[in-house]
Amino acid sequence: MISELEVDHNESSVEIKSAMHTWRYRHHFTYKADQGKNIIVQCNLCLPRVNLLSTSKTSTSNLKKHLDRTHLGCEAKPDVKRGRKKEEYNGEESRHCQLKKLKAEIISKCMTQTKIDELIFNFIVEDCQSFYVLEQPGFRKLVAGLSEGLRSMDRVTLFTKVDQGFSRMREELMEKLSSIQYVCTTADIWTANSRSFFGMTCHWIDKHSLERKSAALGFARLQGRITHDTIAGRIHDIHVAYNIETKVQTTVTDNGSPFISVFREFAVDSKESDDDIGFYENVSTILEGEPEQDMLLFLPTVQRCASHTLELIVTEDFWQAVSQGPMCQLHYSTMAKVYAVWNKCHHLQVGMDSAEEIGKMALVVPAVIRWNVEYCAVQKIVSLSERELTELCARLEVPRMQPEEMAFLKEYVTVFHPLAFALELFQAEQKCYLGLVIPTILSLKNKLNEQKDSATYLSGVINAIVVAIDLRFQDLFASTEAKIATATTPQFRLLWMAASDREEMCAVLATEAAQMDPGTITEPNTSRSSSHTIETEDDFFSYGSVKPAIQIQQRGVMEEIRKYVEGTGKSLECLQDFPRMKQLFLKYNTTLPSTAPIQRLFSQKGNLVTSQRNFLTDDYFERIQLLRYNSNVCTLATE
Repeated sequence: MISELEVDHNESSVEIKSAMHTWRYRHHFTYKADQGKNIIVQCNLCLPRVNLLSTSKTSTSNLKKHLDRTHLGCEAKPDVKRGRKKEEYNGEESRHCQLKKLKAEIISKCMTQTKIDELIFNFIVEDCQSFYVLEQPGFRKLVAGLSEGLRSMDRVTLFTKVDQGFSRMREELMEKLSSIQYVCTTADIWTANSRSFFGMTCHWIDKHSLERKSAALGFARLQGRITHDTIAGRIHDIHVAYNIETKVQTTVTDNGSPFISVFREFAVDSKESDDDIGFYENVSTILEGEPEQDMLLFLPTVQRCASHTLELIVTEDFWQAVSQGPMCQLHYSTMAKVYAVWNKCHHLQVGMDSAEEIGKMALVVPAVIRWNVEYCAVQKIVSLSERELTELCARLEVPRMQPEEMAFLKEYVTVFHPLAFALELFQAEQKCYLGLVIPTILSLKNKLNEQKDSATYLSGVINAIVVAIDLRFQDLFASTEAKIATATTPQFRLLWMAASDREEMCAVLATEAAQMDPGTITEPNTSRSSSHTIETEDDFFSYGSVKPAIQIQQRGVMEEIRKYVEGTGKSLECLQDFPRMKQLFLKYNTTLPSTAPIQRLFSQKGNLVTSQRNFLTDDYFERIQLLRYNSNVCTLATE
């Protein structure tokens, strides 16, 4: 053991002998490796726990401190023989090999083949990586180098783990949904590389934390002609597969004609009779000659995407108003020059470099058909000074902006800033509820009208936009469900309504609250005010338990509603004190106002449908996407 502390006869041997070699406690340590001016040793008294210590070659003070602090007493005794016995040192083993063995020993204790497989599985699923990456020599070398000899799984093993992970995820998700009372789904169709996919997501609000939860239910391939029966059948089948057909409050879609026609034909209205319920037949079964009875088709009511409606207003209605107004020529000439700048920056690297050099920022180029992206790009151009914009146009060899055109762009950015802000609100997911739509649209109209008098170029366009808002959102303003959703949102309550209409709204809330199942109404949460921690004087002084003058569970429905309406809290936490209002909030605000979640499912950094992934079967392609999207609500495990 003593011989393990001996080193090669080099320049440092004298220094080591003067310190460690002659130290009388050296037999309690085993030499491991050199590390610059230090050496690494292992404490023998700490075994079986591996405890590596570092000490200077010229001093043993660190090791002595370790003995005094950890092994003080009979354990640490000096060597009376003072190192007379020495073991032979293996001179063939270099310091590099010793360090390599030490590193492998440490890694082997914390890294196993199972752990490596789990990390690779998460890497493939969460980042939408191609399965072919497992066959790449560089990836295999990377895994072997980082894990000290462990190997990467092959594609067959990965397919098996995808099957296991998907089955586990589906079971866990169905168990979660079984305890949820109200859910909302979003649906859309997406086409890429001549392949069409039907996607659906599911959303609910946790009844305890009031946080929104989301999960993906389907990402299926659509083959053949896409008809109303095909879309309706997909929606119905997914709802039935997860046992949520009676829990879905609404299904949110865009304003495209396929979905609107489907729900107009098949959606079940509670006021309609059973004769109005749609039926559909399995076409493939009929073609195969097997008779089958018509299946009852149940579709919930549809909620049109509010953000898509706003985009239609600011594109179709805006362009129509501009083309018919006196500012038509000015608008077209201005936007033509703006698009010329964008094209040069998009197609030529020198254009983007010039924009970054002159404006000291990356110029946004709208590469997708979304108005708010175009608005941000115009905003970037307007932020340039006149000198910077003139220099940029000269370098890009595009027509220079005239003063009137720059004034038009600045007014465009100012006037439509509220609309861009409203779009950002609707495209959120965690803090976006149906109750947000009516106050947002009302505020948008007010802010547009405020700018009408000061507008030089767009006053007529503002009038057309306000009229279009009233027309396209008239069904929403007439919806009782949307009004209840807004009234049960603490941030708005009844502040958005005219004073003459508030009494009627309270009566509507009372009627809805009275119809709630008593078993679903929980007691008020009083734990927030019963903390025993003393931090201030107010926490210290106590005069016994204080009971409210009127207990919430004892007072009538109408009184609870009035107490809620008169409250001032804006956070969702205050709903814990109003159990009936909380239950109404869960029912009517589960609905999302936009299809942003399903769009996020379709647009994972453009890495969904690639030439390599085209070799995946449709089933495995769907499973990978569902595993990735649901990793936040379900365990991404394969065992």
